[in-house]
Amino acid sequence: MDKMTPTTVAVTALVSLITGYYIGNHFGQKNVVEVVELKAEEEEDSEEDLDVLPEESIDVKKYDNFKLTLVVRSDLGMTKGKIAAQCGHATLACYKAAKKVNPLLLRAWEHSGQAKVALKVDSEDKLLELQAIALSLGLPAQTIQDAGRTQIAPGSRTVLGVGPGPAELIDQVTGHLKLL
Repeated sequence: MDKMTPTTVAVTALVSLITGYYIGNHFGQKNVVEVVELKAEEEEDSEEDLDVLPEESIDVKKYDNFKLTLVVRSDLGMTKGKIAAQCGHATLACYKAAKKVNPLLLRAWEHSGQAKVALKVDSEDKLLELQAIALSLGLPAQTIQDAGRTQIAPGSRTVLGVGPGPAELIDQVTGHLKLL
């Protein structure tokens, strides 16, 4: 077997680089376009999943501390894994709601460390009452209804996300609740 000369190695490397660049550019651009198109479709669909949105907008400049609270129903007997999944759904729903109604509020929360606190209530009625209070203060407040494929009856409200928003306002809604 012949040894490759430095010139052969350089030419092979250059051809490989050009080929890789061409393939990546050609197929990469196509994938980016597909992803952008899918994202646009998802954004249109995702708004249908949101609960009622607050009508007024919070002036972010008046506050310096932001958080999101996740209020979990303790009466349902959910496992830790189920609670974690439902809290994830609530966080995403609140993120989408804040992005739609008050993107400045969302950015303030993101830049302040994205604080999240898990709390508990013992009934769906209390969950809905807290949601109404939060909405009256202009806070995003999204409930999660379970699909009923595992532990919980279909349509059961499992978690309420309140925020992101000023900690001062969120405390008016959930400050009296116990940690999960």
